[in-house]
Amino acid sequence: MARNEPLDFENEDDPLLPAPRPAKRSKVIGMDDLLLDYFQSGKKDKLKVKAAKSKHGPKGGYDSGEEDDRATQQEITVCKIFEEVQQKGKVMDARDDVPPWGQQFFRCQNPPSNLSNGGVENCHLLQSFSAIEDIGFDLEMHQGEGFLEGMLLDGWLLNLVRICGFVEDSVASWTLTNLLHSPNEKLQVSAADFWDGILSLDEAGEPLVNLGYFPSYSVLKRAMLSYGYLFDTSGTKASISGSTAAGGPDDSLPHNIIAWLRVVSACCKIRKVHSIFSPSEAEELLAIAISLFLDRRLEGLLLVLGDCLNSLILYFNTSEWETSCVMVAESIAQRVTLDLNCLRVVDCITGTNKRSKILRSQVALQLLKISFGLKVANVEKILKLVTSINVKEKECDFFRLYVYLVLMDNLLFSSDAFRDKTGMVDAWRNYLRNCSTQIGCTDWRFYAPKARNKASYLLQGSILKKSSGDGKSCVR
Repeated sequence: MARNEPLDFENEDDPLLPAPRPAKRSKVIGMDDLLLDYFQSGKKDKLKVKAAKSKHGPKGGYDSGEEDDRATQQEITVCKIFEEVQQKGKVMDARDDVPPWGQQFFRCQNPPSNLSNGGVENCHLLQSFSAIEDIGFDLEMHQGEGFLEGMLLDGWLLNLVRICGFVEDSVASWTLTNLLHSPNEKLQVSAADFWDGILSLDEAGEPLVNLGYFPSYSVLKRAMLSYGYLFDTSGTKASISGSTAAGGPDDSLPHNIIAWLRVVSACCKIRKVHSIFSPSEAEELLAIAISLFLDRRLEGLLLVLGDCLNSLILYFNTSEWETSCVMVAESIAQRVTLDLNCLRVVDCITGTNKRSKILRSQVALQLLKISFGLKVANVEKILKLVTSINVKEKECDFFRLYVYLVLMDNLLFSSDAFRDKTGMVDAWRNYLRNCSTQIGCTDWRFYAPKARNKASYLLQGSILKKSSGDGKSCVR
């Protein structure tokens, strides 16, 4: 042992002193360290793969292009599968395949021709004003027509004719012309109020004023032609089905249509005193009123349209209605396409009176008749054709079935004509039950869920109607 070297016991640890703790490892690992470890491990793996390829692989060595080609083929396969699933989803999704309801019955508007004031400047009303010296009215200075416009706008013209008890033909014709063709909205409203007033009845059911000039069907039809309404029922379907968006200025909604509806309603309400329209003319006016419900631009006029529709339905006599109802239903069925538009037409006839219910049932019958190509509207045959549709078939048209379900239910239950025919009603209920149970909840074919839900809804409604009908019969 060297002289300066420490002794053996001096190199040993002191048992009385605590042993030094090992240095703590940092818990936070930097991103650089992770990347370094990843690349180092990756290089090792690549070396192993190369070694394995060199021993067991082809003589040419490892080729990275094979891996790229294999990945490309996998991507192409996945893209094809995705496209197939996307195409199937489009087929099952019915939202873009069924257009919404809506048809245009107004096209290019034409300005009315040969509109004259009918000699209103020489009417006795203005002459009587000019004859009163205290008023100092100069007929030539004030231009009689402008003076009448002021009186019409202020409501004095209506008060004056009520006091006099009669309306001259020239004044009546002049106010009707302004009602149907004036571009002044205030003048339209005032003229409509004037005709509502002179066509009203008192408490005894007598007219308030004597009137010799009435709005004829020819005048009203001429006005609708100037508005651009399509009267040709043979070409109406092809020309009006499609987009409901308004085009240019000539394709806009006529401004006088509200006044037209109001004057038609006023003419119908005095049927007991004076028949302004013949039954055939009233049928055409009723078909026009129903068709206007299909124009989406008139959705804000549902109250005016509904009042005109109910007034026209109640215009017919009891002896006329049975024949006229069928004529109107046939006319409507020829103008409307068999899609959501026909369901809209049936729904718009909302009257609770007996005539409205019969008309709704008859319109549904005529639509089904045209759909099945029948020459005679046979309810039993139509019911058999509808109930013969097999919902389990792969090619079943569920959208058309949906339309048939709604139309058939309105045909049978809108009126009381078929409530006593238990055989037909039971057959229809059984078919609704089959549709609601045989169309599975997981069946996502085109319109299949809506057809199943509609069948279930109609079935519940028919059961409630049956129970209410049985209760009434028990009370009797």
